[in-house]
Amino acid sequence: MRTHHLAAALSAAALLTLVGCSSDPKPTADKPAGAPAPASSAPPSADPSALASAAAAAGIPPSPAPAQRAAYLAALNKIDPEIVNGKDDKAISRGLSQCQSMKDEKDPAKRVASAEKRFIGPTHPDGFGPGKSTLIVAAVLANLCPTY
Repeated sequence: MRTHHLAAALSAAALLTLVGCSSDPKPTADKPAGAPAPASSAPPSADPSALASAAAAAGIPPSPAPAQRAAYLAALNKIDPEIVNGKDDKAISRGLSQCQSMKDEKDPAKRVASAEKRFIGPTHPDGFGPGKSTLIVAAVLANLCPTY
């Protein structure tokens, strides 16, 4: 859930930045209404280190390196191919979201319960059950957020 809040906050900040950079729509004596606005510089892009810091503060680990990504996806496919189901990016996103929810949650049963809600598939709309969800949590911890 925090991922959605972080995304909304970053989107709002970007929107405010763009609105703040817009031209003044009020006509003046030297600039009549309808006159083209002077060219402005491009809006500043978000600082990658600031975004990484905000994500880390929210409990979201950085995107996995290619080797980590491959190991994580292989681990999930070994548990049940339907977990990834050909949607690698979605599986990575769910794993990072799982990391975020586990950062402050140390109760193993609650970690498994959240994974069971988060990781679903076409024939498993209610999750993969506690056994596979336990293995999913282990794969997430081993490959995406080992310090959680």
